[in-house]
Amino acid sequence: MSNDEVFLTKEGLAKIEDELREIKTVKRKELAARLKLAISYGDLKENSEYHSAKDDQSFMETRVLILEKMLKNARVVDEKSMDISVVSLGCVVTLNDVEYSEKIEYRIVGAAEADVLDNKISYESPLGKELIGKKVGDIINVNAPMGIIKYELLEIRAF
Repeated sequence: MSNDEVFLTKEGLAKIEDELREIKTVKRKELAARLKLAISYGDLKENSEYHSAKDDQSFMETRVLILEKMLKNARVVDEKSMDISVVSLGCVVTLNDVEYSEKIEYRIVGAAEADVLDNKISYESPLGKELIGKKVGDIINVNAPMGIIKYELLEIRAF
């Protein structure tokens, strides 16, 4: 595994491609119009609209570079040929929080796709690291700021 490799699911790849396309086709045009309007106000030294638009432009162009690098180094996980006998990148796991007897489902994804609010956790996260390679029935202990959290792995399935 190269440090530059970005692990993505097909869904994650499509999301990044869509974001890049949106920036290049829509957002750049909108920003150009903002800049043109701000320049029309004159005196660029004290023109807050102009400085705001330039800051947004800098952020946007940096984001374009990041997205292009991610796509260049993308390694897409083939979920159809995934071995679901053990936890791996791209699979969905159902866990039981042993202490509270609560079930929770997570999708194991690369860092670029991680979104805890959408139950997508990175394989590089503390829980993700503990899950990789585990089998149904295994107990997973995760060090968290509040102490050790214990989960039982109930199910592994493809997305």
